[in-house]
Amino acid sequence: MIEVIAIEHIDFSSQQYESSEQCRRLFHGRGGAYAGLEHVVIDWLPPVVLITLYKEESSERVLQLAQSLLNNLSECRSVQVQYRCRPKAPLEVVLGEALSELVVDERGLKFHIQLGRSQNIGLFLDMCNGREWVRQYASGKNVLNLFAYTCSFSVAAIAGGASQVVNVDVSKSALSRGRDNHRLNNQNTSQVVFQGVDIFKSFSRLRKYAPYDLLICDPPALQTGRVDIRRDYKKILRRVPELMSSGGHLMLCLNSPRLDETFLHAMVEEACPDCYFVEAVPPPDVYVDAVVGSGLKVLVFGYECEGGVV
Repeated sequence: MIEVIAIEHIDFSSQQYESSEQCRRLFHGRGGAYAGLEHVVIDWLPPVVLITLYKEESSERVLQLAQSLLNNLSECRSVQVQYRCRPKAPLEVVLGEALSELVVDERGLKFHIQLGRSQNIGLFLDMCNGREWVRQYASGKNVLNLFAYTCSFSVAAIAGGASQVVNVDVSKSALSRGRDNHRLNNQNTSQVVFQGVDIFKSFSRLRKYAPYDLLICDPPALQTGRVDIRRDYKKILRRVPELMSSGGHLMLCLNSPRLDETFLHAMVEEACPDCYFVEAVPPPDVYVDAVVGSGLKVLVFGYECEGGVV
């Protein structure tokens, strides 16, 4: 029963985070490590706890779980449930205040969160360590951020001292939220470029700001009519020689349970053999997966060629 078993597996401590005031995942059932709870995800978005359900549960069980969460988090003012198992993923306030517009903190960086507006809230919490890697690496770098969404990688890069970030996403509304995220962190947006275009039709526009020292690629696994990573990842990798400086790095992300790291390695070897593997960036410890390779994959590659882009 979710109201009993889920609580037993939740670690309410800050763990890798600086304080309990920082946003983070509390419980990750989607990885399949907790039998019977594969449909449950719980996130802490201070002061809101968000329960996401991928399968129906009785209202009584949801209420009991919500009450347990409220009792264990003294800062909590609202427990809400998003039903991914229902059309349009509706949101319900189970206990507390009906809060929908939030500003959350992740390791000192602030991000706007919107609850109930769409399926996604505006920040993917599993990419926390990826953002920190970018922040540590970005000093003085020219960064290309593909499938930028609300520009969280861009915020991290500018916080780390990047000289410029070019954000590319087909959704202009998402980029507008990204611009707000930069302003929320008091960052100079003159160093940030926002390109609301289809990546696959706009490589010439991306070359305008080349050469890049860091390319970040975090595509959706499947976006009907636009993106299919099995087909499209190699299209991006083939453009690396046109876009990257020799000695630069690529952060390649993959969030598909059906594809593991070997897919990315194979794509790189086929489409851009001048790249070499550097390291994997794991998600936070809470993202436990019963099947190795089924969760988020973030791999960093280096790029070396004679001369690079000129």
